[in-house]
Amino acid sequence: DNEIDMAGLAKVDGVQVKEIKPQVHEWTFDDGESIIVLSEGRLLNLGNATGHPSFVMSNSFTNQVLAQIELFTKPEQYPVDVYTLPKHLDEEVARLHLGKLGVKLTRLTRQQADYIGVPIEGPYKPEHYRY
Repeated sequence: DNEIDMAGLAKVDGVQVKEIKPQVHEWTFDDGESIIVLSEGRLLNLGNATGHPSFVMSNSFTNQVLAQIELFTKPEQYPVDVYTLPKHLDEEVARLHLGKLGVKLTRLTRQQADYIGVPIEGPYKPEHYRY
């Protein structure tokens, strides 16, 4: 109620409130004029968040944090340029989030790793591979 006095608005004589869709309400006054209020006047990005779910955001933010750590701890490997996140970091982000999906990651056997031509510990795709 910092920018819009919602309590005061609700006390206006004859005001009618109609829900247009969740978190979107039309307030109509006696004179026929109306306003549309989003998120009941609260912070819009919190109340009307219909973009990426928190799980997707967690993956994105984890990618960013691991990339920042990599750049900070190994500056000699990364002259100023634009880079794709290394596969080992991308796969680490996946490993960190698999439990939320109910997935249990198993380790490759030597025979499996040799067959697909990757190290047992990963990464499991070449750097040029795009997911």
